[in-house]
Amino acid sequence: MKIDSHQHFWHFIEKDFGWMNDHMQAIKKDQLPEDFASELHAVGFDGSVAVQARQSLEETNWLLKLAGSNDFIKGVIGWVDLQGAGIEKQLEYYSKFSKLVGIRHVVHDEPKNDFILQSDFLRGIKLLQKYSLAYDLLVFPKHLPNVIKVVEQFPEQIFILDHLAKPMIKNSVISPWKEDIERLAKYPNVFCKVSGMVTEADWNQWKPDDFTPYIDVVFNAFGCNRIMIGSDWPVCKVTGSYQQVLNIVLSYIENFTEKDKGMVLGGTACKAYKIAG
Repeated sequence: MKIDSHQHFWHFIEKDFGWMNDHMQAIKKDQLPEDFASELHAVGFDGSVAVQARQSLEETNWLLKLAGSNDFIKGVIGWVDLQGAGIEKQLEYYSKFSKLVGIRHVVHDEPKNDFILQSDFLRGIKLLQKYSLAYDLLVFPKHLPNVIKVVEQFPEQIFILDHLAKPMIKNSVISPWKEDIERLAKYPNVFCKVSGMVTEADWNQWKPDDFTPYIDVVFNAFGCNRIMIGSDWPVCKVTGSYQQVLNIVLSYIENFTEKDKGMVLGGTACKAYKIAG
């Protein structure tokens, strides 16, 4: 299977999406499975992983409902209150949904840089392995040293780094992001999504070569067996078409072996998220 490992759905309500600025008019509307399916299949992909965009149980329930009625949604990354006293009850309840494959928290929006090191949050992460759930890391480069501290505490927990940790592509900044990525990749339980790059570049005049230094770093560090392609649809549409965004990675791996291509285009996602092929 070819799987887009990172995309979103939403009913657009202004107050729920405060991160959308005036330059994002293209996505300030409902973004639903029927809008995405045709684009996904037009590029020859078989399925996707739908990722939470709001931090609520309501969001998790809605995404699971969508996944239940749309076969192409192969997995859901939901949200639960990892810091809450009732976290184990929540995980026990959601464990009955086979398409819930992971949990995410929008760490990069938290005011404290060390949010991810809080004892209550770590207690929540510790429980994820019991329920066979991956944890998606949504962070900025400045958070990577703390991410490494977390990862080294949970060697059996699967972690997936979203969007390469959002390096500063627009300004061609590569260090210390590069060195931190290399340190993080030494932990074999960490995977990386090559996704979300176009929104970190110059929206009006990016070109594919802008991303090559960053893609080189993650491929050299993680290898194809721990890298998965993702679009970040519909967010990517503020600066490029779905096909253009996927082509950045598709062109990069064009001369790879069929085995390596297969891992990047779906095999890694199936492995990391335990999605049946």
